[in-house]
Amino acid sequence: MRSLGSVILGGAPGTLALVKRRLKYAAIRVGLEAVASTGLGRLIPSAGGRGLIFTLHHVRPETERPEFAPNAIHSITPEFLVEAIRAVLERGLTPVHLHHLPALLANPADGRKFVAFTLDDGYRNNAEFAAPVFGKFNIPYTIFVNPGFVERTRTMWWETAAAMAREVSSVDFDFGNGPEIVKSATVSEKFGLYDRLVAFVQSTDEDEAVRRIDDMARSHRIDPIKFVDDLVMNEQELRDLAKDPLVHFGAHTVTHVNLRRVSAERLQREIRESTEAIERYVGCRPKSFSYPYGWSSAASDREFRAAADAGFATAVTTQPGVLSQRSLEQPTGLPRVSLNGNFQKKRYVEALISGLPFRLLR
Repeated sequence: MRSLGSVILGGAPGTLALVKRRLKYAAIRVGLEAVASTGLGRLIPSAGGRGLIFTLHHVRPETERPEFAPNAIHSITPEFLVEAIRAVLERGLTPVHLHHLPALLANPADGRKFVAFTLDDGYRNNAEFAAPVFGKFNIPYTIFVNPGFVERTRTMWWETAAAMAREVSSVDFDFGNGPEIVKSATVSEKFGLYDRLVAFVQSTDEDEAVRRIDDMARSHRIDPIKFVDDLVMNEQELRDLAKDPLVHFGAHTVTHVNLRRVSAERLQREIRESTEAIERYVGCRPKSFSYPYGWSSAASDREFRAAADAGFATAVTTQPGVLSQRSLEQPTGLPRVSLNGNFQKKRYVEALISGLPFRLLR
């Protein structure tokens, strides 16, 4: 039976996916505007806890954004990074390294609020555009690195999937019920295909899903490794950036796999081998860890224990929230707040710092 939404939209799942996406972002924007415009954050300072950890991915100049840009949420401009830093400094937060947070929060004599900036996946633009901004303000930052990307042995399926949907008008793919032709000519169809590929990765053995998406791309003369080559720092670039006294490199697994969906043995191997590789790259053992994807379906108690057993005092999810004294109860499962490419306004950062949006999500 078709859903009511499909009936209303004439049975077009791609159109439904696009409408849902736009409604979701509109709702988030309304919430952020409400907090920012009312100034409630200043009236309820306790909601901001002891500060927060920011998640970033790409930091790069933005040209005109196309209508189909499913990964735009992961990209902010250097100018917005400046605004975000100014917002936290104006609110009195103290920038610190992520791995220093447990000791700082545990000090009963220290009543400061803190902020830590983290960037996932080791993108080249982190060195080109983010590092100079952090240097200008003397802000420490952590970049989480995947050796599979650094060594070009693992592809970024979300980039490959976006390229497929963007560049072809239809694909022949087996999502599990036999081969089917999926159209990708219109913007709504492109979002529909992309969302189905995301769901496929999340519901199938991830290694197999990535392999099949890569094979599909190659059949359309799209090279999945080229996206990694174009976007991610190699070993020499990591060594060069390591000369920056403000940077620390954290571990992020070898293959960027959902850790909740792998065996205990592979979980330990992904953590151990990524840790060893980063130490080999930059000559310093990582002191913090980031779970790929980081949602509750990708990182939970087993993974938190594994990170602690591997010697990490600090590890981060992407589950939203602010820091508190309770954070010390699970320092390998800390929340983070995304600096989202769809919400690049200083007042939205101020709303996030207030902590009120996360109370509304409970």
